[in-house]
Amino acid sequence: MLYTYEEIIDYVREEDVKFIRLTFCDAYGVQKNIAIMPEELERAFKYGISFDASAVRGFGDAEKSDLFLFPEPSTFAVMPWRPSDGRVARIFCTVKHPDGKICEFDTRYILKKAIDAAKKKGVMCFFGAEFEFYLFHADERGNSTGVPLDFAGYMDTSPLDKGENVRREICLTLESMGIKPESSHHEEGPGQNEIDFRYSDALSSADNSITFKNAVGNIAARNGLVASFSPKPIDIKSGNGMHINISPSSVDGKELFMPFMAGILSHIREMTVFLNPTKESYKRFGSDKAPKYITWSPENRSQLIRIPAASNDRTRIELRSPDPTANPYLAYALLIYAGLDGVEKGLTPPASTDINLYSANADITEKLEKLPSTLKEAASIMAKSDFIREKLPKRIIDVYSYLS
Repeated sequence: MLYTYEEIIDYVREEDVKFIRLTFCDAYGVQKNIAIMPEELERAFKYGISFDASAVRGFGDAEKSDLFLFPEPSTFAVMPWRPSDGRVARIFCTVKHPDGKICEFDTRYILKKAIDAAKKKGVMCFFGAEFEFYLFHADERGNSTGVPLDFAGYMDTSPLDKGENVRREICLTLESMGIKPESSHHEEGPGQNEIDFRYSDALSSADNSITFKNAVGNIAARNGLVASFSPKPIDIKSGNGMHINISPSSVDGKELFMPFMAGILSHIREMTVFLNPTKESYKRFGSDKAPKYITWSPENRSQLIRIPAASNDRTRIELRSPDPTANPYLAYALLIYAGLDGVEKGLTPPASTDINLYSANADITEKLEKLPSTLKEAASIMAKSDFIREKLPKRIIDVYSYLS
């Protein structure tokens, strides 16, 4: 890994890197970039590279539209799916105003602020994501035909599982970029796959999520396929989730696992529009192991939060409601803030719901608090939240308030 401007300049020269993609995300977590030539690197590091913020969702309007990208050296990585001659690299950037002030509505910066807030309270949070995605055959123009790559089931092997080699290529590609996949397998839906990541600090985990989706899309295209991260690409089949695993710990050894989880449970309805920002997100809830109720239980996949069976050093909170359309920077930031709120207030989670909620009687489920059932409801709940107004800039709140 490279850490300084000088090291990157030397690497670019020695390894025939011809294009450097300065990468950032819009308010919804969609990756954006500007490609510069190696000769522009020095200017990028010293003065930044400007872009039209009015054309990027959540960043500005035409009146004050100039923002600048400043590369962060430690995030430099070569993109292995690009040609080896005239290689292409990417580097995540800090977004700044013309006066040098950091852009307060850059979602990556919002996550940095949440991490700093936790650090000041002696709390560390590690995150790991589990991504599900479908692979469909592409037509002659590279668009999805809607025909799944295979009709295998959960954890099937070849020849039923035709995504095996694609997953292998994805994992090896990510590993070459310094990202650590932990496991991969075929999921329940036709052409559906899952790749899980080893936990890491919150910012690295969010960066890795953005890189992962980009890598999956490119490698799928290279194999004549289209990758879909839609929460519900096939109406009658399993949806795609992005289960988020969180391991909170205290620098002084204080036990904070349960109050941290209680904070997430207490704020989950207010946060849902950021974890599930599309109409399709809400078609997924309540079936095929996707949650509907605000509950928790050890090892139970019908719950919103599951505490997986694990040894002590891998004990974690698994939040099962988010899907891959979420902006990971906002998702992780809000989960940190919610957990900290639980710790500060000494919250206690409700009793665990140790039943299968998919087959439970109505007299049990009707008493349980539910996740929002539509995008419009989720946006409305968020817009009324003091917690959200306190933690996020108005511009980000406005962008998500109008989703419906």
